[in-house]
Amino acid sequence: MASSITKNGRIQWKGRVQKDGEIKQKMFKTKKEALEWEAEERKRDWAAIDTALSISEWAQEYLDYSQSRHSYKTYTEKKKSFREMFAAKDQRGRPFVNPDADVATLTSRVVLKVLQVRFKAVSGYAANKDRKNLVAAWNWGVKYLDLPETNPCRVDIFPEIRTPRYIPPEEDFWKIYDLTSGQDHVMLSAFLYLGARRGEIFRLLWTDIDFSNDRVRLATRKRRDGTLEYDWLPMNRLLKEQLKWWWEHRTFKESTYVFVCEDQYDFCKEYYGEPFTKRRHLLKRLCEKAGVVPFGFHAIRHLIATKLYHMGKPLGAIQAILRHKSAATTERYLKSLGLEETRVHLEDLCDMRKPPKGAVGIENENSKGKAAEVIKLKDHLERRSQVVEKEMAGKTVSKTVSTASGEEADSLTY
Repeated sequence: MASSITKNGRIQWKGRVQKDGEIKQKMFKTKKEALEWEAEERKRDWAAIDTALSISEWAQEYLDYSQSRHSYKTYTEKKKSFREMFAAKDQRGRPFVNPDADVATLTSRVVLKVLQVRFKAVSGYAANKDRKNLVAAWNWGVKYLDLPETNPCRVDIFPEIRTPRYIPPEEDFWKIYDLTSGQDHVMLSAFLYLGARRGEIFRLLWTDIDFSNDRVRLATRKRRDGTLEYDWLPMNRLLKEQLKWWWEHRTFKESTYVFVCEDQYDFCKEYYGEPFTKRRHLLKRLCEKAGVVPFGFHAIRHLIATKLYHMGKPLGAIQAILRHKSAATTERYLKSLGLEETRVHLEDLCDMRKPPKGAVGIENENSKGKAAEVIKLKDHLERRSQVVEKEMAGKTVSKTVSTASGEEADSLTY
């Protein structure tokens, strides 16, 4: 028999069924739901193996897979997408998705409603990001969990308002750079001279620094299958000098990582001596101190791509420095930064034939005024000449016409 339980000021109903020495219990919002569940459980054969996969089980299995294959950032993003899906509610406060329901019952209509909540509450970009993660999770389930091949998460893409990625001015970078010292100074140099991603710098080991051959090995997971790949990148003389200095003066001699936490603030003292994973506060604090628009570590990568582009470096060289697998990726990356070849072609239009000098509409305001006066005077003289010719021919000009001509002449400005 269902019983009521008050928790945190809210009444919930507990369904309870005992059969063959086994007890099952479950919480519900209403007594009706609890009684219906109890009736279904009494009819069900508990000895039979239940092969149905619930939505929550599908989500958990995929997240377990993602945690072992993807970066921490990617994993947390996917985890958040499922959390938003289970949290989405209708106008009456009822969740759209029941975590305990059979995963095969998930429909495109339900997924669309879930994503519409995200679209209205946040943005089209946020809704599309959740859509992408749910589509990937279902495709994985088709391959490994025998889910139906028709993907209910593949709903229409939501409209987005895309703004160009922020590229800090070069002088802003040097302002914060000059405020640093020690490890922070060397770290910013590594970001600058390698064009590296945050995770690549944070996981950098001393064995990745090859002083003999002037090169650095970077490890990235930015691959489709999450594989950790290594790429060697040349180390310029300035970075080499600074890394050598840091090797000799590093705080934790026993650490295999190049950069580790040296701060003992309350929010990070438990990570003292450990390699960085996020380090959110450094650039924020430096930007505030320097009085510049805040930017993150990845914005330095944008700055490097922009600088190389404006220096006229070939696309292949930029691709190698950014370590993209294909030139098409580099082209899209530069386009997202607003760096396109269209400017060159538009500048070529400046060489088109220009209007001749002295043409009306090209000269300055004084020239325009003088040209207008000349035109008026010429028209007036032509009209007066016609009148004189008629008078000399002995033709009579009516008083009305003469009066009109006189008024017109008085109104003209010489």
